[in-house]
Amino acid sequence: MRQVLVVHFSQTGQLDRLVQSVCAPLQACSDIQVDFLALQPAQPFPFPWPFLGFFRIFPETVLQRPQPLLPLAVDAGKRYDLVILAYQVWFLSPSLPLTSFLASPEAARLLQGSPVVTLIGCRNMWLMAQEKVKVRLAELGARLVDNIALTDACGTAASFLATPLWLFTGRQKSYSWVPRAGIDPAEIAAASRFGAAMAQRLTHDGLPIEQPMLKGLGAVKIDEKLIASEKVGNRSFQLWSRLLAALGPQQSRRRSVGLVVYIVFLLCLIVTVVPLSALLKKLLAPLFKARIQREKAYFAGPSGE
Repeated sequence: MRQVLVVHFSQTGQLDRLVQSVCAPLQACSDIQVDFLALQPAQPFPFPWPFLGFFRIFPETVLQRPQPLLPLAVDAGKRYDLVILAYQVWFLSPSLPLTSFLASPEAARLLQGSPVVTLIGCRNMWLMAQEKVKVRLAELGARLVDNIALTDACGTAASFLATPLWLFTGRQKSYSWVPRAGIDPAEIAAASRFGAAMAQRLTHDGLPIEQPMLKGLGAVKIDEKLIASEKVGNRSFQLWSRLLAALGPQQSRRRSVGLVVYIVFLLCLIVTVVPLSALLKKLLAPLFKARIQREKAYFAGPSGE
């Protein structure tokens, strides 16, 4: 019998619904045993988030500093034929629970030599977070064979407002005049095709999984307009996170003051620099067409668009 481990953490419940959709075909197969490992922070994160509380974890998230988790309910000595890592993106980085898991001794034993599929549910920017996960997986000796990324349906501009309001109010459609935040439910339901492809490969033979299973299924979609924005944003986040972390621990007064300054800076950036840079990138796109296509192909891997 083939063994599959699914590691996941969801605050809103959306990622859990995505996990259930993807894993349904695997669970329906009598030749596949699916184990689920729900990550639980030792100090639970609130949902909905208090406004300032959401930004307090910014430095630790970006700097990928592990936080304590409750004991992991998994047999770390068991060998799995496939590991699915389902995660959210926080501040262009993997969520703190996933970062913490990847830094654990259990992850070191479970992922060594194991094929891994990453499953992302987020607003729209996930490229830099996935790059960080790739680095950690390589350090652990894991093999990334596929990636699935589903993003919010309301679009980049609208999600700047809709997604934060969801986090701060707990409602996907917080107000009548705000678009519904989150991934389209029809997309979540259709994600079962990925699980069906994995089940087909797992039951085809008993050989180790070494090649992508999801090519041609639209596992990811790369928005070339966001590639440069993510790179610039990630560099900015790295600088600010080091500064804010140096000011003091999460609940300190000095960090709170620094966060207020940062939030004002971030809002000014969003309403001024972001639109101007988007216009500039659109004007210059013809000059960098070949480079953009290479970057799209790279970030789409290993599953492809």
